[in-house]
Parts: sequence; C-alpha cells; structure tokens
Amino acid sequence: MSPKRPPLGVRLTADIEEVRAPRGTVWWARVRWHDPESGRRESIKRSHSTHEAAATWITQMQNASRTGVDVTQTLAEYVTFIGDRWTRGIDPTSTYDPYSAGLRRRVLPTLGHLPVAMITAGLVDRAIDQWETEFGRSTIKNTVSALVLVLNEAVRDGIIPRNPATDRARRRTVGRSSGNSEPSTPRDLALPNVAILEQLVARVVETGKDQSWGDVVTILATTALRISEVSGLRVGDIDLVRGLIHVHRQTYPGHGGLVTKETKGRRRRTVPIIDPLRPTLVRLTAGRRSEERLVLGPRGGVITTATLRDATGWDALVTELGQPGLVRHGLRHTALTWMADAGIDLHILQRVAGHQDPAVTARYLHPDVQAMLEAGTAFSAWWSVAGPERPSLGVIDGGKNVG
Repeated sequence: MSPKRPPLGVRLTADIEEVRAPRGTVWWARVRWHDPESGRRESIKRSHSTHEAAATWITQMQNASRTGVDVTQTLAEYVTFIGDRWTRGIDPTSTYDPYSAGLRRRVLPTLGHLPVAMITAGLVDRAIDQWETEFGRSTIKNTVSALVLVLNEAVRDGIIPRNPATDRARRRTVGRSSGNSEPSTPRDLALPNVAILEQLVARVVETGKDQSWGDVVTILATTALRISEVSGLRVGDIDLVRGLIHVHRQTYPGHGGLVTKETKGRRRRTVPIIDPLRPTLVRLTAGRRSEERLVLGPRGGVITTATLRDATGWDALVTELGQPGLVRHGLRHTALTWMADAGIDLHILQRVAGHQDPAVTARYLHPDVQAMLEAGTAFSAWWSVAGPERPSLGVIDGGKNVG
C-alpha cells in the first residue's frame, strides 16, 4: 500500500513539536489538511532526530501537495505511482519486454527500497558492479536503460534535479561480466576459420536433430544477416538468378508474441549469395511458394536466437569446439570480418551490414587497413586546419611547377 500523502492542491498547516525522552530528544513534524471529498480533517505525523530534518519533511509534504508527487517515496513506490509512463517513446514490439524485465528483476530488487531522492551515481555504479557478476552486457544495458527512463520521469516530476543514471549508462564497463575481458573490436567475436564453421554446422544439426539449425548457422555466417532477419526471409526474397538476397523485414519475439516489421534502421538492402551458400538456398526454395518463410524449425515455427540456443545446447557445444565466447550474433561478426579480409570495399561492406555509420563498419577491417585509413583521416584533418601556412598543390615557383 502506498504511504498516505496530501491530496493535490490542498492547503497544509504544519507544526513541529519537540519531545524530550529518556533516549534523547525527537522532533515530531505534522501536517494537516481538509480532505476535499470527505471534508474531514486529515493529518500525517513523522518523528525526526533533528529540527532541521523535521522542517525538511514538512517542505517535502508541501511540495507533494503542490505537485501531486511525494518526493519522499521509494523507487518501488514511484514506479507503481507512474505506471507505464516511463515506457513512452520505446518500441513496444522490441525493447518493452527486456526493459520491463530489467526493471522488475534487477533494478527494483537492488534499489527499490531507497527513496528516489537518495539514489546517486555512486549507488547506480555499485548496482551495476553487482549485476556484472551475474549478467551479460546486453542484459545490463537493458536494465540500466530502464532505470534511466524511470529517473527521467522523476526529474520531470521535480523529485530530483538531474538523472544520476544517465552518465552510468555510458560507462565503458557496462555489461562486462567480472573476470571477462571486453572485446576490443567485433573481429574478436568472430570464428577463426571456415573449418570451425563447418564443424559448428555439423554439430548443431547433430545435437538439434534437424537440418534447419545448420541452415540458419550457414546463412548467418555467409550473409552477415541478423538472426531476426533470417527468420523474416521469404522464399521470394531469394534471387538465385542474379545471386542476391533481398532483406526487407525481421521477425522476433516481442511484446505479446512474434513481431514482423522492417529491418533495423528501416533500411532495405541486398546481400550477395556466395557459392558455399547457394546449395542451401537452392534446397530451401525448390518447389515452394514465394510467400513462405525460407527457414522454419522442426515443428514449423519461427527460429529465434533463443530456440537455436536451447535446441542445440549452444553454450556447451561452442565450448567443446574451443569457442566458449561465441554467441549467435557472433556469426554476423564472422561474416563481416571475413568479407573485410576478402578485400570488399568499405562502402559495400557498410551496405551489406546495414550500418548507418561507416565508422561502425570500419571496425571489421583488418587492423593494418584500419590504421592506414585513420592515418589518411588524420592527414586530411591536418591539411584542412593548417591555416595560411598550409601547403597547396601545384604551386608555381620561378615558372616551374613544384607541386
């Protein structure tokens, strides 16, 4: 039950009473008002160890009457008070469920008993430190994002002057499990070679007892699609004549069930079909209608990252193959890394990946190539700011071109 608080807009009267007792002096602060509905006289009374604390409490009650928000309430009480208001602006089909789970399973058990006004950046940091010993990066990022959204509402309600969780959401160590090192580039998350990939495909078929698991792994590691995009593919999206895959949509578990919608960033793109993938696509499209899903699980359902993991015993399987850190999304990293190593131009690689920022795609380039590109960028930047003394191309000196 929420604590009693003054109704919105009522006029409060207040007093502080000093009471001397054998165990020390306490100050009783009390506020009174007439209830606008019943007309009865109501009051709240609290004891405090100092006169200043009693006066502060009265000010808080006055603010609660003026704004309708109890600034002394705990985070758990505040979450109940605002309901789903904190979810405004987030995608109900994708981020709602993981954010809500993070708030319910981690934020409230850790911080819910604390008054909102007492939550500091340091407390948030220590909570993240605790979560990092148990959960992965994605889980913690969703958890911190939910906390940020809730505390944004507390800022709007005037309970706190600024959001103490905002800066913590950007700290470099968010989601790093204790004892594990953070990969420096997505290349570190890729498979080392094709032989390991072939072993992985064979093992997921063996353990999952169905070819569909191997088909998904093959497509992921040769196209750089996300698993939700593979699940969203239709037979008609495969153009075997021109050797292209048209990526229009994604399918994944969302709030209320499976969701099919546009790809991430709402950018349609095409991906080349390489020779090792062609036999798989020929088999999956033969004699089928264009509107059918390209890949289905053994029981005819959509394959998601969770079903692939559970059906194949993924974690134990990749550990046996010597790749204990490999997750399903690592197959996308694998494809992009191998494409970069094959010499595919950065702007084409960016289109295949569906990245909006070329700097994100550049992280897949071999370190030597990336270093050369960064050197060129630095030289261009120097050239543009060198001022009136900067060299110019084609300068004529004594009638001779010395450029």
